[in-house]
Amino acid sequence: MNWIKKNLPGILVCLAIATPAWLLGKTLPVIGGAVFSILLGMVITLFWEEKKGAASGIKWTSKYILQMAVVLLGFGMDLQVVVKTGRQSLPIIICTISTSLLLAWLLHKSLNIPGKISTLIGVGSSICGGSAIAATAPVIDADDDEVAQAISVIFFFNVLAAILFPIFGKLLGFAQTSGTSFGIFAGTAINDTSSVTAAAATWDSMFHLGSQTLDKAVTVKLTRALAIIPITLALGYFTAKKEQRDNSFSLKRTFPAFILYFVLASLITTFALANGVNANVFLPLKELSKFMIIMAMAAIGLNSNIVKLVKSGAKPLLLGASCWAGITAVSLLLQRLMGLW
Repeated sequence: MNWIKKNLPGILVCLAIATPAWLLGKTLPVIGGAVFSILLGMVITLFWEEKKGAASGIKWTSKYILQMAVVLLGFGMDLQVVVKTGRQSLPIIICTISTSLLLAWLLHKSLNIPGKISTLIGVGSSICGGSAIAATAPVIDADDDEVAQAISVIFFFNVLAAILFPIFGKLLGFAQTSGTSFGIFAGTAINDTSSVTAAAATWDSMFHLGSQTLDKAVTVKLTRALAIIPITLALGYFTAKKEQRDNSFSLKRTFPAFILYFVLASLITTFALANGVNANVFLPLKELSKFMIIMAMAAIGLNSNIVKLVKSGAKPLLLGASCWAGITAVSLLLQRLMGLW
């Protein structure tokens, strides 16, 4: 009862913000509910600085609801299909992820960008946008301002990619009778699922390809998303080693439990689908995961200082632009070398 009394008001506030944000995200999927939610939270907190009884629940939501959402993301992973159809794009995925993480580290060093923001933007750019940031933030103990900054940067380049990539693809001469080449390009060079979907669907409609491009792009994107597992475990290990104060070493700290549950959820999904279970069974859990991420973003927005974010925005934007450009260039180069474009 004490826990409910302490946390329920803040949880309900986040729920109240997340509900209209989720609906707005359905209407404008290129922007997405998570961005609407974090922006609404930021605006509300300008007029509601003293949260008093709601503060504890807001903090709980930003941490634990976020972790639960990541676990539920695992129910969208059929590892068998991902491995089978993602093999063609795997070299490109590995190289684009490595490029983004390397650029994030180099610019962190050369421009003195805070390490946690650099990590979040690098991971978000290279893997799967907001979902990767959601998975990484608790592992490296990023605060809400850092998460909000990274989400804002990722959102900006998501929108640009969704609008510009189909035009860019046409100018570059991607095949217009098949969705394979542009699908691989969109799936490896655009960081968030909503924008990958938007760009791929636009390409399909431009050249009357049905859902060829969309199917390819989403499969490649799912393959990329698997990188959440090794990346977060590695970050958990290095964070634990960096922060330990004595000779003891915590296995629990090194391997965040919620990531292991994410892996377990993926394995359950894969096993179930391989044994004839209809994929639609997992749709409610996938939708719940998306909503919980939106709810956690509301909490993060409520705990973020929008003035501080604007003042510190130039360097993270430069970092995001560099990662985006690097991923795009490497994806195009490798597709050319592999004869896919």
